[in-house]
Amino acid sequence: MTRPNLLLIIADQWRADALGFVGGDPVHTPNLDALAARGRVLVEATSTYPVCSPCRAMLLSGAYPWVNGVPLNTNSHTGPMGVALRRDIRCWSDVLADEGYHLGWIGKWHLDPPDEVDMLVGEGVREDGKVWDGWTPPEGRHGFDFWYSYGACDKHLEPHYWLADSLQTEPVRVQEWSPRHEAGIAIDFLDAAAAAARDEGTPFGLVWSINPPHQPFDEVPDEYFAHTRDLTADDLLVRPNVPADPALREEAAKAARGYFAAIRGVDEQVGRVLDHLDASGLAENTIVIFTSDHGMQLGSHGLMYKNVPYDESMRVPMIIAWPGTLRPGTDSVLMGSAELAPTLLGLLGVDDVPDHMVGVDLTAHLRDEPDAVTPTESLYLRVDGTVQRGDVRGLRTHTRKLAITAADGERTVELWDREADPYERIEVAAERPDEVDALTDRLRTVLTQLKDPLVGDLLGEGASRVG
Repeated sequence: MTRPNLLLIIADQWRADALGFVGGDPVHTPNLDALAARGRVLVEATSTYPVCSPCRAMLLSGAYPWVNGVPLNTNSHTGPMGVALRRDIRCWSDVLADEGYHLGWIGKWHLDPPDEVDMLVGEGVREDGKVWDGWTPPEGRHGFDFWYSYGACDKHLEPHYWLADSLQTEPVRVQEWSPRHEAGIAIDFLDAAAAAARDEGTPFGLVWSINPPHQPFDEVPDEYFAHTRDLTADDLLVRPNVPADPALREEAAKAARGYFAAIRGVDEQVGRVLDHLDASGLAENTIVIFTSDHGMQLGSHGLMYKNVPYDESMRVPMIIAWPGTLRPGTDSVLMGSAELAPTLLGLLGVDDVPDHMVGVDLTAHLRDEPDAVTPTESLYLRVDGTVQRGDVRGLRTHTRKLAITAADGERTVELWDREADPYERIEVAAERPDEVDALTDRLRTVLTQLKDPLVGDLLGEGASRVG
């Protein structure tokens, strides 16, 4: 039997409500809407650590930050701390490479620290004084033999890429919007993959890691602003948890115009690739997944970006389509970042799952098998850093969300009733100590099983009663 192929599309900072079929944000996504109509839509999928590098490391390795080596974003500040995806950890891609898959990575990687050479030949130093973009040597590519990638570059209209055989000092520089350019590269990869499948029976796995709709929001081709340019702040900011503060709303609305424009453009480019997958004859035997590393606040709760336990930051799109094998429809199963790696291997029929992939394999659930095991909660993590202070651990169920923060010797406990208050506007920890205690006990149990090194400091006895 021919083994299935994989096309995994990861768009940066795309929140779950920013899809047309969802009926939330004012976005135009006909191609992803069509994919959702023929796929399984996991409406409770979340980013366990909703910031770029830590989430990406979890998606690839299936391991938590204290195991995979990426507790913070990789850049020139955290590089000397040793923040980088461990070379020796087996990612799902390493496993597939051992199984004979032809693997490709196109776009943003952001899992290795830059060095002095990268400062000169990559994106360079940003306004924050840090270098974020870096070259990844072949020994750090975790089984991806086709390589068309960069570290973290926000010059969407003038991107650059290191190819599989590129010297570090010779990235390929492009004068084209990055999603449009990368769609062409993905199409070329699919053509080669179709020939290899036909001639040699070689299956493929392609990851297309798209930087937009990540900021800067003005680096988007003008034609994609057609449906957002004239919208008011009230038209754009439809979530009721965006405060009435005029300055905040003006800032959020300006960002939203570019953010939603980029989403329209990315959807168009995704459509090009999916259409080519169909035309190549590969679609029937290819699992297609569309997701994101994290969402974006866009004014909700008075915040603009991510790395907070609110659902605008945590919830991500998760569409899994496999024609004739997975039943399409909406699915409310809880899925965190650690679930993706073992689920990918399970769907592809691979039994060699590394021990550090501790998330729940959702294959049996997605195949509608009886008595399938599913998670009862998903986690939220944040590690103390220079931008956002405090270590945070949280637990999210279908009806509740708990977040415990330890910063500067103080511990704060927050609880939201997601069932009665889906926009998380009312914090209720003080009024519900019994619920807080029960959820804290469960969080302590889970983190202890996962060997979180901070579980004792964060969730020691009595932690739940500190306000």
